[in-house]
Amino acid sequence: MDYYSQDSFLPFQNIGFALGKARNLLQAEMDVALAGTGITSSHAGALLLLARGAARTPVGLAKLLAVDAGFVTRVVDRLEKEDLVHRARNSLDRRVVNLTLTEAGRKAAARVAEIAPAVLNRRLSGFSPLEFDTLCRLLSKLLAG
Repeated sequence: MDYYSQDSFLPFQNIGFALGKARNLLQAEMDVALAGTGITSSHAGALLLLARGAARTPVGLAKLLAVDAGFVTRVVDRLEKEDLVHRARNSLDRRVVNLTLTEAGRKAAARVAEIAPAVLNRRLSGFSPLEFDTLCRLLSKLLAG
């Protein structure tokens, strides 16, 4: 089924715009909550993925964050400059770069893990448990294609 057509498509009234706006609102709220930590919302996801072992390389981060390699390079450059991440060539395959959190990076990731749930819960406070479950299910379906 087609939900949009050339005639009915409105730039500010479609699912793509709504999802992008929701992301932007959450990102702005996360940046406000993280102010003073030296971490931005753009860096928070990478820190958490590395802390939880979900990603160990820039390629892994790019896949999980659904962003391009250039974005990840800029994030890792910043995290490395802030001494939150250490970058090293893989000893078995020199083409691969391994990422590890420094002690400061582990502390920063722990701080993000404390702050992020409150930001999300505030934004979702008007949802019933059923609405929240439905939203999660539908977003998962949309992301799965």
